[in-house]
Amino acid sequence: MHDYKHLLVSISKGVHTIQLDRPGKRNALCPLLIDELVQAFDDAAQDDSGVVVLAASGSAFCAGLDLDSLATIHAQTREEVRQDSERMAHVLRKLYTFPKPIIAAVNGPAIAGGLALATLCDFTYATPEARFGYTEVRLGYIPAIVATFLTRQLGEKRTRELLLSGRILKADEALRIGLVTRVVPTAELKAEVNALAHSLLLNSPQAMRTVKRLLIRHSADTLDQEIEAAIEANAEQHSSEDFREGIRAYFEHRKADWPSRYIPAT
Repeated sequence: MHDYKHLLVSISKGVHTIQLDRPGKRNALCPLLIDELVQAFDDAAQDDSGVVVLAASGSAFCAGLDLDSLATIHAQTREEVRQDSERMAHVLRKLYTFPKPIIAAVNGPAIAGGLALATLCDFTYATPEARFGYTEVRLGYIPAIVATFLTRQLGEKRTRELLLSGRILKADEALRIGLVTRVVPTAELKAEVNALAHSLLLNSPQAMRTVKRLLIRHSADTLDQEIEAAIEANAEQHSSEDFREGIRAYFEHRKADWPSRYIPAT
């Protein structure tokens, strides 16, 4: 098993647990954490476990992009932005196409890319304290890669509402619209996830793999093209004046004065 800096990994009775472990950063995503997730899921795909649990240390599931990186992100080249986007797309696609069932145990806020990690799992169990939202537009950025998967999960109308508003949802609303599978009491989250995992272990592994492969095949023809378009959209948005203003406003603790507000929409 690999020696990870930002993950805790364990295997017990057929259940492979991958736990985000940057509690001081609210498990925010950095390049190393994303790369470690890819490696951890590669390992989980190859071992003899039957179910994977994605969990998190501390009081948050994942706060999305590590906002400390905003101090330098504006200086990235277009190619560097593409590489970051490709890295994120790779881990999300890894979750989407993973051959074994994955259960997310969402113990707190799951925001932006963190929400994508939680909801691309086959089952998403959450506590009442969990909060969900795609907040990128508040910083002048776009959840382009997320949109590729979210439209498949919720449909275009609901996706538009969530991505354009950037609002935060409580757990019960996330359950109602289909982002979450179940809301369970905080003290019971681990036990409920464990019970689900062991019930899945009673199923035919081959049959579950075939079901997942069949569902994935429905979008196989267009997924590559949509992800590539999303990566290009991220790179383009990175060079926008609104994104630069969003970063400045964040660090200056003020409301953004969006430059595009003064330019007629085309």
